[in-house]
Amino acid sequence: MKRSVLKFGGSSVADFSKIKNIAQYLKERVEADEQLVVVVSAMGKTTDQLLASVNELTSKPNDKDLAMLLTTGEQQTISFLSLALNDLNVNAKPLTGYQAGIETIGKHLKSKISSIKTDLLEQLFKEQNILIVAGFQGFNKAGELTTLGRGGSDTTAVAIASALDCPCEIYTDVTGVFSTDPRVYPEAKRWDTISFEEMMEMSALGAGVLETRSVELANNHNIPIYLGKTLSNEKGTWIVPYDQMLERKAVTGVALDKEMAHVTITYPNESQSFLHDLFIKLEEAEINIDMISQIQNQDGLQLSFTFKESEERELNELFDSLKSDYDRLYVKIETTYCKVSVIGAGMRDMTGIASKIFKTLIESDIPFYQVTTSEISVSYVVDGENGEKATRILCQTFDL
Repeated sequence: MKRSVLKFGGSSVADFSKIKNIAQYLKERVEADEQLVVVVSAMGKTTDQLLASVNELTSKPNDKDLAMLLTTGEQQTISFLSLALNDLNVNAKPLTGYQAGIETIGKHLKSKISSIKTDLLEQLFKEQNILIVAGFQGFNKAGELTTLGRGGSDTTAVAIASALDCPCEIYTDVTGVFSTDPRVYPEAKRWDTISFEEMMEMSALGAGVLETRSVELANNHNIPIYLGKTLSNEKGTWIVPYDQMLERKAVTGVALDKEMAHVTITYPNESQSFLHDLFIKLEEAEINIDMISQIQNQDGLQLSFTFKESEERELNELFDSLKSDYDRLYVKIETTYCKVSVIGAGMRDMTGIASKIFKTLIESDIPFYQVTTSEISVSYVVDGENGEKATRILCQTFDL
């Protein structure tokens, strides 16, 4: 019997009508002799609403309490979908992350999946056609509920597919992977296939299509991912190993990250102890930083990096703790910038891509303040007002 993992995002399960339509679709899949694990997100803007309600109670919520609250969003969805399926006489069982045996490590709101009890899922499949699993959540060794961070339902789905060694289908409100956000550049091309590494790079650099860790998991376990629009006949995109790509372009996409901030740190002494303490605290807080640059001269140290705007509160708390030991520390956080990245696995084999990007931005009068490169990408920090303009011009330049 064929087995698949399907994931439906929050917009796909935003109301009862959509949930009923998905239930009918899943029934047809079961009648075609399939067993399914269905991973769901919270309905619509439920998570945002829960966070907003917390702000009315406290400005410094406890992470354990917050994780407990946020998991309730997905638990509503699994219950509603199971009710709809059983009303159609489909054997379905809703499972929280705890009930599905999704064990995690790390901080309560930024956990990573360490293991999944597949023997439990296999046992349940003996009596059920569909297992409906709450995405975004799990439990740690202390038995406490944890969450996987934004986009964590993608990671849940791919992790289960990896554990069961079956394909993963992710359904959302877009028809596949585009060269860039069609809302920014309506002429953006949709790809039939894209490589794992290109998709990882696009996700990490701001393309909000898939969560980065989910693609990394798929790559590590060689699990193909299909990304398509919920209940649509339009063809979606397969995310596959690079050697399975039939057509390879030098540049695949342009990612625009508006949810980043830029920090500049100055300290008058050439203090290696300060750098050591800074990066230890960043690691302990699990704050991801990018585009790091450092200047050290007779005037002291200047360090710059970018980070996600959503982590600004944690970063400010980190700097406050550092200032108790380094009172001459100066920190400036700038939130009016954005990051534009050009991505393509073909960059490895083709010269002139970076110079073409520099030339395009300069000729378009778009200043940039920091540049970083990887083997398959080039990223620029630009003024927020120029982000969409740069994205459109670069897409035109590379015929995307």
